[in-house]
Amino acid sequence: MPPITLAHDFADALPELAAPIAGTTFPDARIVALNEPLARELGLDPDWLRSPEGTQWLAGAQGGHAIAYAGHQFGQFVPLLGDGRALLIGTLAGREIQLKGSGRTPFSRPHTDGVGAIGPMLREYLVSEHMHAVGVPTTRSLAVLDTGEKVIRQKGAVPGGIVVRIAKSHLRAGTLQYAATQSDELTQQVVEYAGFSDAADLLDTVMDRQTDLVAHWMRIGFVHGVMNTDNTTLSGETIDYGPCAFTERFDAQAKFSSIDTYGRYAFGNQPNIIAWNIARLAEALVPLMGLEAAQEQLMTIQRRWDHAWATWIGDDHEALNQAEDIATYNREHGMPDGRPGPIFIPRNLMLQEAIDAAEDHGDYETFNALYAAVTDPYNEKAGPEWMARPEGQQPFITYCGT
Repeated sequence: MPPITLAHDFADALPELAAPIAGTTFPDARIVALNEPLARELGLDPDWLRSPEGTQWLAGAQGGHAIAYAGHQFGQFVPLLGDGRALLIGTLAGREIQLKGSGRTPFSRPHTDGVGAIGPMLREYLVSEHMHAVGVPTTRSLAVLDTGEKVIRQKGAVPGGIVVRIAKSHLRAGTLQYAATQSDELTQQVVEYAGFSDAADLLDTVMDRQTDLVAHWMRIGFVHGVMNTDNTTLSGETIDYGPCAFTERFDAQAKFSSIDTYGRYAFGNQPNIIAWNIARLAEALVPLMGLEAAQEQLMTIQRRWDHAWATWIGDDHEALNQAEDIATYNREHGMPDGRPGPIFIPRNLMLQEAIDAAEDHGDYETFNALYAAVTDPYNEKAGPEWMARPEGQQPFITYCGT
């Protein structure tokens, strides 16, 4: 395969938001998961990606850019966050390719290593591809690499990991929040680069995309776990699968993230949080569209949520609330949009056991089998019958792994 030519659309259009990063080298890096169908969609040869040259390309040898953004983290505004361990290597076939876990950047927090552990990278790879398979707008995962190095995390030294993420765009509400702290001109440039005619058009579209997305999450029991404004995309794609999990019961209090001490991002709070995040986005756009226009659009959030709820939850709310298992209910009753419910989902303990086997022992057999099932979730032959069984709403904690 000839050398890959990547465009650098983001850095070219918004240089104020892109910090150049030199290439990274992981001599002992190896691919432990490769999404061959997605590679081919992007025009990449899987055999070349598995070669030493291709593996180093996936590990960031060519360098790229880290992106600046701000954000409200658990309700507190941080004026500059940025990619502290991510590298945008460029655009291919109209999609951005970003590496998570490839090393420190100018936005890395003090005393952090900028790299990732293999476990969270495997979680993002599997869950994001399951979400894609069931029709939820999401970033995708091309590959996971074991860097050949060790990193220190909650349980001690574990293999370092990189996930190669594919997105329509990595622009977030937090991108506009950061731009708004710099200048109206930069804010306008972000709006234009995102493909919108003006700020009002952007806000209108993002409101619909995000309310629809969160209602879709809730129908399948997905709990994002860290719905900060920097994880609210303008594209409407789900992003950042760090502490995510699935609730088997339609339980408003369900939370699994180790850092969500007070349940701000619990399952039932997700509608209110997305409305709050959208309000913060509107604040960033006020200099371009005016306060009154922004307020008028925000007044429509309940109507938009009601429409999204009717689309994905419909009249099934009480029945879902009484169901012992959301996935079983969806399989038996189907989704409100007429699609069947998936047979296989990444149940919490099941996925954690698969990740632990890979992380602790280098055993990927269970992980690969679970991946095959949840990425072909309507095919009863895609996995063994036990993978479709409910686990029961058992105590479970997820960690970001950052």
